[in-house]
Amino acid sequence: MSPRCAGQTNLKSPQDIQVYAVDSNFTLRWNYTGDGTNVTFSAQYQWFDDHRTDKPGWRELPGCQNVSHTECDFSSAIIANYDVHHVRIRAERREDKSPWSSIFEMIPYEIAQIGPPEIALQSINGAIKIKVSPPEANQVRKMWLNPLLFRYNVVIWENSSNVEEARNQKVLPVDVIDGLAPETTYCLKVQAILPAEQQEGLFSPIHCIKTTRKVGDLLCPTNVRVFALNMQFYLLWNNHYKEHVNYTVQYLIGYLKDLYDDYFSKWQKVSGCENITDMKCNLSSVIKPTSGFHYFRVHAMNEYNKSCLSEDIKVDPLVTNEFGPPDIKVDISDVLLHIKITPPGGLGSDTMSDLYDFSYQVLYWKNSSDSEEEVKMKETKQTIATVSDLTPSTLYCVKVQAFSLAYNKSSDFSKEECIGTPGGKSLPLIILATFVGALIVVLLVASLVIFFLYQAYNKIKYMFFPSCQTPLNIEGFGGQLFSSPYAPAAEEPVEICYIIESTITEEVNKIDFKDNRHFKQSSRDSGNYSYDDISQSKGSEETLGKDIL
Repeated sequence: MSPRCAGQTNLKSPQDIQVYAVDSNFTLRWNYTGDGTNVTFSAQYQWFDDHRTDKPGWRELPGCQNVSHTECDFSSAIIANYDVHHVRIRAERREDKSPWSSIFEMIPYEIAQIGPPEIALQSINGAIKIKVSPPEANQVRKMWLNPLLFRYNVVIWENSSNVEEARNQKVLPVDVIDGLAPETTYCLKVQAILPAEQQEGLFSPIHCIKTTRKVGDLLCPTNVRVFALNMQFYLLWNNHYKEHVNYTVQYLIGYLKDLYDDYFSKWQKVSGCENITDMKCNLSSVIKPTSGFHYFRVHAMNEYNKSCLSEDIKVDPLVTNEFGPPDIKVDISDVLLHIKITPPGGLGSDTMSDLYDFSYQVLYWKNSSDSEEEVKMKETKQTIATVSDLTPSTLYCVKVQAFSLAYNKSSDFSKEECIGTPGGKSLPLIILATFVGALIVVLLVASLVIFFLYQAYNKIKYMFFPSCQTPLNIEGFGGQLFSSPYAPAAEEPVEICYIIESTITEEVNKIDFKDNRHFKQSSRDSGNYSYDDISQSKGSEETLGKDIL
């Protein structure tokens, strides 16, 4: 053989690199088409941490160094399930090494498959009690950090039949599978599911168990059911036992069944439903609109202290509850029919209208002798609906149904309400009469307001701006006018005029001007003057008269 040139090799690179992951167990597999004599394989990996800024270097992959098979387990190398990893591998023969294979890129969490759960079975009274342990229950390193997110699907079939005839059903971590034939061997397998990620896991190994004969006891309550209307919940049951029986209703908070602990010791008594004889229990002390779901069962005990438990029933308030019919009121205005809707359960705080997104289906029709009258429908999300295009002088009937699309529930229809529309000719007259009446009322009110404002204005003006003048007898006090705003105004002076004939002698001019002035002053006095002044005035008048004569 001729010697090879430096850097050349007869070894081929591995091909078809794959990684198989179940839970936190990782296996690297590949194919090798070259001469496998004395060939080993070694792998390297890169881990791209999100917090690193520099490009990581290649490192030896633990568990995959100098292996002679075409697979290796490198589970111990995965410590970051959500980061990107690169893997490559090459073949080696002594000092001879092949080129590196193509790079396989992976994110551990995305390629990992859910492993099989572990199960334990117990046969009790014709049923099978099953307890499921989540995948990785006994492992320190876990891929699935929250096992409460798992849901479990069981496939069960009679051992004597084919697997194709098996039935599927959902089970809780601790549950009872009933409805089975007595004294029959059943086989089953269980898989874990992550509903949020639509990921199904591997099935567990097949387990088989034989059921026992179911012992029928008349003391056990049967037909346990819930009556729920407008968020009022009642538990009802039947019993065929003829003697005296006391009943105690028990409840279990729903999430406890999702845990992996045995919940059989965590049942509690419903307040007000302890040692009762009626086969009815008000659950309002336990169930609240936002309290989540619960399980209920009935414990029966006779006078001989023998007891028996019923099957339990699940109650999810918003799912189990049913709607009562809404209430409606109808009214006519002009040519419109107004429908006011009260949601099921009524109005107020913490009502069903706060819990459900109600829509309403309104049915209305003409109430006439014609049986072919069409029933019309209208849908609305509002609590007030309006119907137009009505026929005058016609009786219309209405009924309403409430429904919720989110919960796929609907109520019964409300009671029918009927109302007649006004006649076609009288309606404009009614509108005109209403307008005229309103106008008259407005005018009357406006007149009264103006009248009272005018009276108030006069009173205010009289008080602060009086129209009277100061009397003359106090006008010249102190040489100045009396400035009181409340004193009456002075009377206007009145001049005294005389008619003197032309034959009057000049002696008239000799009359004492003082007396004449005093007489004039006194004559315009207010009347409060002395008797002497009167006498003097009279004397002057007589003298004047004589002179004239």
